[in-house]
Amino acid sequence: MARRPASHVQRQKEAIRKPLPAGNGATPLSSQAEVLCAGAVFLVALVVYSWTLAPTVTLTDSGELILAAYGLGVAHPPGFPLWVMLAHLASLVPVGSVAVRINFSSAVFAALACATLTLVVAELLVTASYFAASRRRNKTARQSRNTDSSNSQIFLIFAPAVGAGLLMAFSRTLWAYATITEVYTLNALLVLLVFFLVVRWRRRIIETRKDSSAAVTTHDTWIYAAAFVFGLAMGVHHVTVALTLPAIAVVVYRTEGLRFFASRRLLYAALISITALILVYSYLPWAASRSPAMNWGNPRSLQEIWWHITGRQYRVFFYFSPAAMGTQFAEFCRMAFREFGFAWLPLTLFLAVAGLASAYKRHRTAFWFLLLIVLADLAYALSYEIAEDKDAYYLPAFISIAIAAGLGIQWLIQLAASKRSPMWTPSIAAATAIVLTSATAFSANWPFNNRRHYFIADDYVENLFSTIAPNGLMLTQDWQVASPMLYAQEIEQRRGDVKVVDINLLRRSWYFDYLKHADPDMMERSREKIDPYVAILKQWERDPAAFSRSQDLTQRISMAFLEMIQAIVRNEIRVEPVYITNDVLIADSLNSYLTRWIPQTYQLVPQGLVFNLATDQSFHDSPDPHLHMRGLADGTVRFAKDDVANLKILPAYTRMLTNRGKYLASLNQHERAIHAFKEALALDPGVTTAREGLEQSAAKLRKP
Repeated sequence: MARRPASHVQRQKEAIRKPLPAGNGATPLSSQAEVLCAGAVFLVALVVYSWTLAPTVTLTDSGELILAAYGLGVAHPPGFPLWVMLAHLASLVPVGSVAVRINFSSAVFAALACATLTLVVAELLVTASYFAASRRRNKTARQSRNTDSSNSQIFLIFAPAVGAGLLMAFSRTLWAYATITEVYTLNALLVLLVFFLVVRWRRRIIETRKDSSAAVTTHDTWIYAAAFVFGLAMGVHHVTVALTLPAIAVVVYRTEGLRFFASRRLLYAALISITALILVYSYLPWAASRSPAMNWGNPRSLQEIWWHITGRQYRVFFYFSPAAMGTQFAEFCRMAFREFGFAWLPLTLFLAVAGLASAYKRHRTAFWFLLLIVLADLAYALSYEIAEDKDAYYLPAFISIAIAAGLGIQWLIQLAASKRSPMWTPSIAAATAIVLTSATAFSANWPFNNRRHYFIADDYVENLFSTIAPNGLMLTQDWQVASPMLYAQEIEQRRGDVKVVDINLLRRSWYFDYLKHADPDMMERSREKIDPYVAILKQWERDPAAFSRSQDLTQRISMAFLEMIQAIVRNEIRVEPVYITNDVLIADSLNSYLTRWIPQTYQLVPQGLVFNLATDQSFHDSPDPHLHMRGLADGTVRFAKDDVANLKILPAYTRMLTNRGKYLASLNQHERAIHAFKEALALDPGVTTAREGLEQSAAKLRKP
């Protein structure tokens, strides 16, 4: 009886069950597929990021970072020198505003990161297939592959790689940072580039071992390149980069064993990394010596450079407490469930778990590599209590999950190949997994990451400027005010007459150099109180422990701080109006004296989004504000509950509208008060004080 020819589906399933043949180097076909897949992911990601790009400055650090990049200055610790230099080049492109140019650089870095992740997954899977091939004892079976088998094996590797790349492209965190000015997309790119170079080095060594005549050290260029990129990456966000070292060490150990760590190769790699690190951070004293507008920390001496690089000012945010870490872990889990789609549909997490389980059985190196990335990242991030960009500190963990999901897609393809159903082929399994995960991530995260209409920070600044009189002084503690105003005043040259003072930054001596640059007349008028405070402030910066041990020193610096601000307010109010933002009145342990002194000394007159400090108690009328709130209240941008727009910007609007309503009601301006209360409730129907004020004013209007 003649044997019936196998169908294409049967041949594909049989080919997928076979591992790639061992060989010395990638085939031209697989190399082309690797480049094409990475290129396709890059293009898709860049198109999506460009379409959803923020059109101007955004909240948090965006304004400060743009100013640092545009003027080749020094950003907040650790300074991010490599990012500053690359973003400066982006700012020179003569297309769009400076903010758009640097926002777009984030998109390019993020798209390249997704393409590189595609390459990492491909390298891991190719390496795993070599190990599988080496276990096959039948040489004839290894050599009997045909074109269909080769194509199927390439499909088995690169379909999961593309799926992982697209998954990362549409993830909540990377996509969010790809549309604004931030350092984290470049950081992700460099971390993934290090991963790619390390796993490519491992793959080359494994290939070379098939040929006993070749020396594995001939491929050390890859590991040295990884060391160089690692040093450069330390010049962006060194904390999250350093956390990947244990995972990288495991790959090196399982490739070359202890002999690598006992050889000169480790020394050479370390020297290359250190050289790259020194080259990048030598930018800081050079930039500081130029006295740019943004010169955070003014790091010129070795001690100041060390303080800046190590983020000395942020150490107060580390808190080792089991209870606090438990809360942080719960928050991480919440972020992880929403990172790649809907929290109620964790397809990606399921595939990631399946991928890790498969790696544990078949490719133990990949398993430990991915697991250690997550564990090291969590060990650090769970002890670091920050709020506004905490998700960025989890990027290494999210990268690991995306890679693991790629391994999970391969597991699903192999599962389909083991079935005999013609309806569940490997191609259908791969397409289903890629489409479902990518579409879920895209549809879940699009509403939160589409920033085409994100004018929130720009409108916030303009709404503040519209109220402040010419040459007026505005005191604030809100970085969401101060940061975008740096961009508006220094780069766009809007309302340079307005004197903006960030009260929190007055606790950093370098900030007084900026104020002298921005408002020399104000600084001169209050120099009698500013100079003594700066002197004791520098003493505190040199030895903060001495102040924590001495009640007298603590009292002296606190009183000097209060007297300085009192002098600034009194001297400026004689010249032009003085304003404060609502957050200045929120009492805390550092500013308790200030929050009591201001309302005791001045009448707080709500005007727009600020209080005007009036020296008398008479009624101060002002036109009803016409606030622009594009992206905040028009439904064009959607926010998560923990988004800074929900936590800080929206409450700032509702509080000031409510304060205005209460002020007008206290002076029997009930119709206008009702209008203000209604505006507050339109933004947030849950504002109890606004609702109560509305009811009281409406009741008084009804009385004959």
